[in-house]
Amino acid sequence: MSDIWTMIWKETKDSVLQGGRTAAIRLLLAIGILGLLLPWQLGQSWLALSPAALLLILYMPFLFTSMSIGDAIAGERERHTLETLLASRISDRAILLGKILVTVGSAWGMALVSLLLGMVAANLANGQGRWVFYGSFVLFVEALVLSLLTSLLATSAGVLISLRAATVRQAQQTLALSAVVLLGALILATRAVPAQVLLTPATSAPQLWLVVMAALVVLDAILLGATLVSFQRSRLI
Repeated sequence: MSDIWTMIWKETKDSVLQGGRTAAIRLLLAIGILGLLLPWQLGQSWLALSPAALLLILYMPFLFTSMSIGDAIAGERERHTLETLLASRISDRAILLGKILVTVGSAWGMALVSLLLGMVAANLANGQGRWVFYGSFVLFVEALVLSLLTSLLATSAGVLISLRAATVRQAQQTLALSAVVLLGALILATRAVPAQVLLTPATSAPQLWLVVMAALVVLDAILLGATLVSFQRSRLI
C-alpha cells in the first residue's frame, strides 16, 4: 500500500506539472458538456436518468480517459523515465495500480461532479420553481457505479495499448479511433431504438442496467488481469 500511495503521489504530480493548462481545459470541457450542456437540453429526462442520459454518463468518462491514459507507459518511455521507474524498489503491481487509480479517480470524479452539476442545470431548465433530485437514489448510485466501471475499463484498455505503443502519439491515435468507433456504435444503437424508449426513465428496466453492470465487471476483470500479466519488468526492459 505504501508503494501504491507513492505512485499515486507521483502520477498526480506528473499530471499537474506535465498536463498543466491543457489537462485543466480538458477536464472543464468534459464537465461543462456532461454537467451543464446535456442536462440543460434533456431537462426532465436527465433527472429521470433515461437510457439516453445513462449512455452519455457511460461514454464521457471513457472519452475523458482515452485522452490521457495513452501517456501512462509510452510517455514514460519517451521521457526516458521508464528505466528509472523500473529500477526502483517499487513492485510492478504497485506501479501499475498507482497509474490506474489516478486515472480512474480523475474520470470518476469528473462523472460525480457532472452528475451533481447536471441536477442543478436540469432543475433550472425545467423552471418548475422547486428542486427535484434524481428520480431514484438507487439509480443515482447505479449511475456512479457504471461510470466507475466504465472508467476502469477505458483505463485498463488504455494501459494495454500504451504498453505496446512506440510513442504517445501512436497510443493516443489508437485510443481516439476506439472512442470514435464506440461513439459510432452508440449512435447506430440509439437509432435502432425508438425515441420514446431512450427517454423512458431507467427505473422501468432496472434489470437491464444490472446486466450491463455485470458485463462491465467481467470485462474489467479480464482487461485488468491482462494488464497485470503484461506489465512485467523483464518485458519492458
